[in-house]
Amino acid sequence: MTFSKRPGLRLLGLVLVLAMLYAPGCTQPAPPSPPAADDRPQLIDGFIVLATTTSTYDSGLLDVLNRVFTERTGLEVRVVSHGTGAALQAGARGDADVLLVHDRVSELRLVEEGYFIDRHDVMYNDFILVGPETDPAGVLEAASAQEALQLIAASGSIFVSRGDDSGTNRMELRLWEAAGVRPTGQEWYLSVGQGMGDTLSMASESRGYSLADRGTYAAMKNRLDFVVVLEGDPVLFNQYGVMAVNPAKHSHAKHDYAMMYIDFLMSDRGQELIASYQVDGETLFFPGYGLD
Repeated sequence: MTFSKRPGLRLLGLVLVLAMLYAPGCTQPAPPSPPAADDRPQLIDGFIVLATTTSTYDSGLLDVLNRVFTERTGLEVRVVSHGTGAALQAGARGDADVLLVHDRVSELRLVEEGYFIDRHDVMYNDFILVGPETDPAGVLEAASAQEALQLIAASGSIFVSRGDDSGTNRMELRLWEAAGVRPTGQEWYLSVGQGMGDTLSMASESRGYSLADRGTYAAMKNRLDFVVVLEGDPVLFNQYGVMAVNPAKHSHAKHDYAMMYIDFLMSDRGQELIASYQVDGETLFFPGYGLD
């Protein structure tokens, strides 16, 4: 096919071609531009070590939190579950990157000493006294935790203690001291050196009493043969803190990754996950700081 050499016809042909290209309904949408590489989420191929108390592990909360955190960042969270005392020691030695524990007094002291930094009050619940439904010590009539322990001691009823220097164990020992009772060495006082779950199982089997964090008890109560005999005393408040190992003390600590984990727990999404986590319809933890 040949084109006319006359300028007028050539111009008319060009106008017709342009009209066809830009006529309504005849255009093809331009394909979307691919996102810039910097806009795409970059998942990290790495891990952090979390030293934490058995209550956060046994309750199942960490399974939820860590799964979402890993989906968002790619970072694996390797959990080392101890009592709070052992978790604090592991962090102070540099054997972890981040800690989630519940002994606020000890935590703040170690922050002041420079072992940990960037501490936040992340969530709270409470301690409860549990025991057999028959309540041989009459704890259900007690007005306070102090009175409850005095009744247990006076009756010689079995009391099963974690005995593992955990946050729960430290709270229990402070309560005995406030009650004016020295339980160590008494036949009725069993210090088992176990985590919360195992301690509750032993207390249930022995028809004894024990101090528990509400989260672990709620997660296990369908497998236990006892009930809550005392709750609601303000001294039983239980605050959890999250903090990073200080890289100035341990240069190998993954502070940047630890801060990603802390920021996630303290974010709206992390706090929402904590608040919404339930077992059998019961909320186990509450977000943030629980005291005015």
